[in-house]
Amino acid sequence: MKKGLLFLIVILIGACTSNTIFKKPDDLIPKEEMVALLTDLYIATAAKSSRNLDKKRNEDYTFIVFEKYGIDSAQFRRSNYYYTTKIDEYEKIYKKVQENISAINERYKGLKKIKDSIRKDSVTRIRKHFDSIKKFKKDSLELAKKDKANLDSLLGKDDLKPIR
Repeated sequence: MKKGLLFLIVILIGACTSNTIFKKPDDLIPKEEMVALLTDLYIATAAKSSRNLDKKRNEDYTFIVFEKYGIDSAQFRRSNYYYTTKIDEYEKIYKKVQENISAINERYKGLKKIKDSIRKDSVTRIRKHFDSIKKFKKDSLELAKKDKANLDSLLGKDDLKPIR
C-alpha cells in the first residue's frame, strides 16, 4: 500500500514538472505586432460595453482588429498560445501593452479636459450673450416707455387719437 502511494506521488510530481517545449508556429506574430494587436484587442473588448454611434451595445469589434493586422483568429490563438508558454516574453509583452493603454488613457483624459473646457467656455459665452440680449430688450422697453411718456406729455393724450 505504501509503495503504491509513493509510486503514485512520484508519477504526479513528475507529470507536474514537465518542461514541454512547444514548437514555434510558422505564422507566428512578431512581438512588436503582438503588443499592438493586444492593445487594440483590449480597447475593442472594452468598447463592447459602450454604446456606438448607432446607440447599440454589445457589438463585437475583434474582427475589425484582426482585419487591421491581416490575421485570423486561429493565427492569433496559435501565436498567443506560443507566447504564453514563454512566461518571461509574455510578461514583457503585457507590460508594453499596459504602458500603451496607460498612454492612450492619459492622452484621452487630456483631450476630454480640453473638450470640457471648450464646452464650459461656450456655455459661458452663450449665457453672457443671452443675458446681454435680455438686458437690451429690457433697456429698449424702458426707453420706449420713456419715449411714449415724453410724446404723451408733449402732445397731450387727446392729440394721439387717430384721425378719421
